[in-house]
Amino acid sequence: MSRRRRSVMSENLKVELAKELGFYNTVQEEGWGGIKAKDAGNMVKRAIELAEKAAAEQK
Repeated sequence: MSRRRRSVMSENLKVELAKELGFYNTVQEEGWGGIKAKDAGNMVKRAIELAEKAAAEQK
């Protein structure tokens, strides 16, 4: 029985981050499964930074 993971980040945010971090060409060629674990980690780290910044600006 396969389970589909529900994405926390929107596709648009993931694409924006991949472009910013410089590995979007890999995503285009191989899909999200083709990116390196390090790139995925950097993408999550950057998403957290953006969320923390947005939360701080709301205070």
